[in-house]
Amino acid sequence: MKITTVVNGQTYERDVEPRLLLVQYLREDLRLTGTHIGCETSLCGACTVLVNGKSVKSCTMLAVQADGAEITTIEGLAKDGELDPTQEGFWEEHGLQCGFCTPGMIISSYQLLQRNSSPSEADIRHALEGNLCRCTGYQHIVNAVQYAAQKMQ
Repeated sequence: MKITTVVNGQTYERDVEPRLLLVQYLREDLRLTGTHIGCETSLCGACTVLVNGKSVKSCTMLAVQADGAEITTIEGLAKDGELDPTQEGFWEEHGLQCGFCTPGMIISSYQLLQRNSSPSEADIRHALEGNLCRCTGYQHIVNAVQYAAQKMQ
């Protein structure tokens, strides 16, 4: 099937298999490997991207379902060589260790901050419930989102 997507501001037209997952399309067809494949069951959130401004676990969405959509991956957050405040927050507040969950965490955090510029700690923890991290214990991730919120104000 032929699909057209706008990914990180660039338009792509591709022929894809109807059963191709969005995460595979991004990683294999477009070579955007920042989106990680983790559990493949939507539990871990490592594959989280924005589709039309909403966070989506791309391991449970077919690429054909994204036809006509605007998609933002972790690669699309930085502008003109400058990290997005959300990305910067993870760097400055040590919100990552192994880095496997980081792209999904950042995308979910970014969406939260687009909706709520001053989230409470409870808001942050609730927004990240669908993303799992095995390394940090989450406090540094919460600190990173708080950092980004302050920087964006």
